[in-house]
Amino acid sequence: MSIQAIPSYQMPNVSDLPSNKVSWEIDPNRAVLLIHDMQNYFLNFYDREQPPITELVHHIECLKQQCEEQAIPVVYTAQPGNQNPTDRAFLTDFWGEGLADDVAQTAIIDALQPAVNDLKLTKWRYSAFKKSDFLNILQEQGRDQLIICGVYAHIGCMLTAADAFMYDVQPFFIADAVADFSLDEHKMAMEYIAKRCGMTIATKDVIHMLQEKGKKQEEGLEMDSFTFDSMRQQVANMLGIEAEEFSETEDLMSLGLDSIRLMSLVESWRQAGLQVNFMELAEKSTLSAWWSLVASKKQRV
Repeated sequence: MSIQAIPSYQMPNVSDLPSNKVSWEIDPNRAVLLIHDMQNYFLNFYDREQPPITELVHHIECLKQQCEEQAIPVVYTAQPGNQNPTDRAFLTDFWGEGLADDVAQTAIIDALQPAVNDLKLTKWRYSAFKKSDFLNILQEQGRDQLIICGVYAHIGCMLTAADAFMYDVQPFFIADAVADFSLDEHKMAMEYIAKRCGMTIATKDVIHMLQEKGKKQEEGLEMDSFTFDSMRQQVANMLGIEAEEFSETEDLMSLGLDSIRLMSLVESWRQAGLQVNFMELAEKSTLSAWWSLVASKKQRV
């Protein structure tokens, strides 16, 4: 009736990932990292020195570090010990009495201990949304994306992803940062989410996506935050002068903005979603002319 010892298996790699039906991008301003049920009790059914647990823990550590660097909230789920039979309900029929009220079972594993500001949700059902305030917490913080990692892939992780989808929260299922009872069940969860309710993605791709988004935000180049002042500051940084040292009608080429720098400027703006080209900027190389061009293009988006 309880969980049996789980044989080791190789963590899926990028070539094992299914094709996704959607092409969502993770936004640091919208996302929350969910570290699901990484308690000693659940990890003790594995050989922790073998895959997939070695990769699981390392990848979650990497995700958590990246999220902390970009101020993305981190939420843990954890089941309590000695659950009242009424609270546990049908879980007892499938999994027995569950965790004892002992930190050796209920604690999050040492390698992934929650930080002071991390949120810890009490877990009562397969989905992190059931019998909890999780949805309200996301809505109050204006967050509508969920990065999911932990155990077990085809049970709590998958059903949390399905619930997120039904609550209009975009789930990102991190294929090599979850573990399961077997490789087959692990792959089943990956496939289901990719085809029915979210994106299945690798740890390295999540981190790359977050880092790229972070770079754009640091440069002030997101479409919604692209202003005349941010444009002026970017040009000033490129020229190595103070923004107050040149006027909006001054020819920027005469100040040293050569074709190499101009091409770099064009590329950064295009990555931010502004469809400009080299000739458009070169024809009239003043801040006022560029802002008129940019403002007209922003209105069309």
